[in-house]
Amino acid sequence: LIGKPAPQVELAPLEGLVEAGRPVPGIAAADFARGQVSVVNFWASWCVPCIEEHPLLIEVRRRAGVDVLGVNYKDQAVAARRFLGRFGNPFSAVGVDSDGRAAIEWGVYGMPETFVIDGKGRIAFKHVGPLTAESLEKKLLPAIAAAK
Repeated sequence: LIGKPAPQVELAPLEGLVEAGRPVPGIAAADFARGQVSVVNFWASWCVPCIEEHPLLIEVRRRAGVDVLGVNYKDQAVAARRFLGRFGNPFSAVGVDSDGRAAIEWGVYGMPETFVIDGKGRIAFKHVGPLTAESLEKKLLPAIAAAK
């Protein structure tokens, strides 16, 4: 999918997820073609590697200054909210992929996976598996910089 448009999926918001008194939005296909680079991360509360990489997603948002959009995969809303409450919420939007259809459209093999989307809505980079400090420095941050 590298170089191709991000799949046109509409994902409902995670029920009950609120930040700063406002509901956190879901993900719309139009979110990817706003002229700004964004990062999409597929995750789940039951995914142990997702827990391990989570602090790095917070770091991505802080250091790269891009929106990080989360796709919550085949999870229960209460468990997903508990996960974000415990570990922090790096996501400006969280879409729910309750049946796994979005993951299929995106070519996801397993949790977690992370994508960089350029400002025109094309997939510029894909990272399979959990981010590590090394992959953040050597792959993801350079991919975000190149997509800008």
